[in-house]
Amino acid sequence: MNVEFDCSPEEARRFLGLPDVTRVNEFYVDTVINSMKGTGNIEQLQEMIKQFTPMGELGMKMFQQMMETGALAAFGKGNKSTN
Repeated sequence: MNVEFDCSPEEARRFLGLPDVTRVNEFYVDTVINSMKGTGNIEQLQEMIKQFTPMGELGMKMFQQMMETGALAAFGKGNKSTN
């Protein structure tokens, strides 16, 4: 059985009962953009990114692993080692 929904992201968010984080996202993006305007070289940019990411590189790796695991589970691919 294949079920498809034709809806906007906003409609899907409401249907799933997810919170509206539009204002938080806009604030975060504006903050990042404004901070990037002050960076003059790659080292400053790297330092700024470290400040924005919780737990630095470890946090980014954990987030990436979480997203990969979720994608594998959502698409029924099993664990990564069997692909």
